[in-house]
Amino acid sequence: MTHAPSAPTPAPDLTGNAPLTPDARRVVTLATLGFTLMFAVWLMFGIVGLPIRKELGLTDAQFTLLTAIPVLTGSLLRLPAGIWADRYGGKTVFLITTLLTAAFALALSYASSYTLLLTLALGVGLAGVSFAVGNAWIAQWVPTARQGLALGTFGAGNAGASLTKLLAPLIITLVPAGLLIPGGWHFVPFVFTLLLLVCAAITYRLAPADHAQPSGRTLSDWLRPLARAQVWRFGLYYVVFFGAYVAYSLFLPKYYVDHYGIPLAQAGLLTALFIFPASLLRPVGGYLSDRFGPRAVTVASFAVMLLGLTPLTRDLPLTPFLLLTTVVGLGMGVGKASTYTLVAQWYPGQMGTVGGLVGLLGGLGGFILPLMFTALKTSLGPQAAFIILLTLTAASTAVFVSSMLRLKAAGQQPTFA
Repeated sequence: MTHAPSAPTPAPDLTGNAPLTPDARRVVTLATLGFTLMFAVWLMFGIVGLPIRKELGLTDAQFTLLTAIPVLTGSLLRLPAGIWADRYGGKTVFLITTLLTAAFALALSYASSYTLLLTLALGVGLAGVSFAVGNAWIAQWVPTARQGLALGTFGAGNAGASLTKLLAPLIITLVPAGLLIPGGWHFVPFVFTLLLLVCAAITYRLAPADHAQPSGRTLSDWLRPLARAQVWRFGLYYVVFFGAYVAYSLFLPKYYVDHYGIPLAQAGLLTALFIFPASLLRPVGGYLSDRFGPRAVTVASFAVMLLGLTPLTRDLPLTPFLLLTTVVGLGMGVGKASTYTLVAQWYPGQMGTVGGLVGLLGGLGGFILPLMFTALKTSLGPQAAFIILLTLTAASTAVFVSSMLRLKAAGQQPTFA
């Protein structure tokens, strides 16, 4: 007795009125869970770098470079990874990225020299490309008119950084160094390796098959939108909302330890209080963007950040400092979602390419800003990180508002898929 071959997974209906299919919901859920874990891996040096600094006697410049190197890899490869996801399917590329990251994390758990740590940190940085891949994957299944909330929910995986900040200090003390299983800070990437392998297995088993279709598009066709100035402006906004978020996630633990004399575990907890609103409000930002339009939401996000950053340019006691960084995180969380809703509305069907470039630029901001914080600290003082971001946010706000008014005057609106 023969059985008819199973039908291939149908491509979703991406019209604005189509309800989310069970497969689309599954994609959003699995992509979000995977991205949350990958983001925790991507920024783990913000915590494990502190015991490494003590163990190897690193200078501030060496420490900053080590924490920022993974951000560089995860940023530069976002564009090609997004294009690959558009062409070959989000599930396939997401699985490959997860397995490669697991391999580098395992090697990292046995590394000891600074040179080797830097080299493996480049490989661990592959975790950062999961953002571009996940965005493209979700865009392949979710109607454009509903992508604000879906992409915002996925982007809430930024909260994965808080997993490292909360759990890594405990893990570091849980298993002492010198056992067969790597102990101390080495145990953190070892645990992440196991979790990444489990995540890959679950995604392989539960995610629907890719439905990416071969197209006659050439590489120049894929890259053509990148010639538009608007795409690069989106990247500038994402530097403020996301690049600065990454930079502060790496910067704040060390700032709490050095400036306020707080133990590492408590510094991780206080940093998590910044990370949570900056991440978990992203779905809210997506919903508000779908409801009221991403332009108005983006303007409001810039205003909230400016409100919080202005007092931070002065030295403050711990409590007001904590409250104001939370306010800044609120603006970042909502603004990250509104920026990607703009991308989805203006460039439907090209989320991998355009979203990949926007993510690349935002990630590069997360690499460059910590280096700027360290380099300008001698001239601007301990509050250099906040002075720099306030200046950048004000300039970006001016660019956004002037561009928005010009587009409104010209009557230009995005075209939905």
